[in-house]
Amino acid sequence: MLSQETCDTVKATVGVLEQHGTTITSVFYHNMLSEHEELKNVFNDTNQTRGVQSTALAATVLAAAKSIENLETLLTQVVQIGHKHRALQVKPEHYPIVGKYLLGAIKEVLGDAASPEIMNAWAEAYDAIAKILISVEAGLYKEAKWDGWKAFVVTDREIEGENNVVFTVKPAKESGLDLGHISYVPGQYTTVKVHPTSNDALRHYSICSSTASKGLKFAVKRDINGRNKGLVSTYLFDRIRVGNQIMLSAPAGDFALDKKLIEQNDFPLVFLSSGIGATPLVAMMEQQVETNSARPLVWIQSSFNEKNQPFGSYVNALLRQCSKATSHAIHTETMPRISSETLSENIPSDADIYLCGSEKFVSDMLELLSKLGFSKDTIHYEPFGPKMAIPL
Repeated sequence: MLSQETCDTVKATVGVLEQHGTTITSVFYHNMLSEHEELKNVFNDTNQTRGVQSTALAATVLAAAKSIENLETLLTQVVQIGHKHRALQVKPEHYPIVGKYLLGAIKEVLGDAASPEIMNAWAEAYDAIAKILISVEAGLYKEAKWDGWKAFVVTDREIEGENNVVFTVKPAKESGLDLGHISYVPGQYTTVKVHPTSNDALRHYSICSSTASKGLKFAVKRDINGRNKGLVSTYLFDRIRVGNQIMLSAPAGDFALDKKLIEQNDFPLVFLSSGIGATPLVAMMEQQVETNSARPLVWIQSSFNEKNQPFGSYVNALLRQCSKATSHAIHTETMPRISSETLSENIPSDADIYLCGSEKFVSDMLELLSKLGFSKDTIHYEPFGPKMAIPL
């Protein structure tokens, strides 16, 4: 339990964090990764280059400062972070390293303004936050379907839309697993460890089927744009073939259908995605159709053109199994982007909405949905990037 004096001191830094938070976290990542190269594989180079990782951490630190007297209010964010950490195999021994460099960054950026009182308060606060995360992650490690990294063999590789590939994998003999061990909640992701350079690289990829009865399926979009070209996605797309082995950690994530509503038909289900953001939604739609195909369903997917649209034919086949479903494919090469009018015309006011895509797409859709009066409680979203980087 933090003292009131400590809480008051941390809360007094909120204004400073609002002004300098991203600078602090940028310095933190630079200093830590410069001196601990073994941690570089945990972080996405593209997110680092674009500053998304720093923005997300700054938002998390700011939220913690604002809620320091009642950190339990951050449980949702803590669980989201915990899933990522468990999937990446972050362990309790990593937290002192992070704490050292985060406090060092605060001192470096704020200089003389970072008084001993402020630094001591933040050291106590970080210790309290770390203990909460470690506790949550311990539970997630216990629930995981297997420990650490296990070898899987690629049994199928299918191109799905331009620059997208769907891999099907099964446990390698030496993994000690069989398909009976591979269970998860539709909407979750798996984490891949490969060696595109001399070092390991870890990335999360969404699972695109409701079960692994025929193998675990996940989709990868090859990122070939600009200087932020995806190291791992390009390696997987260009180099990994049927028969190759990759290492996976157990599925993770808290993006999932509301179990209370799957059997009901009073609340229409809406899936809203951009491009490969459809991946976890396909798994969710399979789950919904298999459980209750009578529930009203709306599918809205944006992509550049029909050739670029992943899962198009498969989604249409699933929709045909529903007794009441509509589909809207938005091809931005020849059509306007999804607008407020698009959403208001096609999404029922009482819908349960699931949203996935890039950080910008998710942020834009959240803003439009909010302006249309949709409650935050009915909107569930998963960006392809740090969730805390999206301003709400």
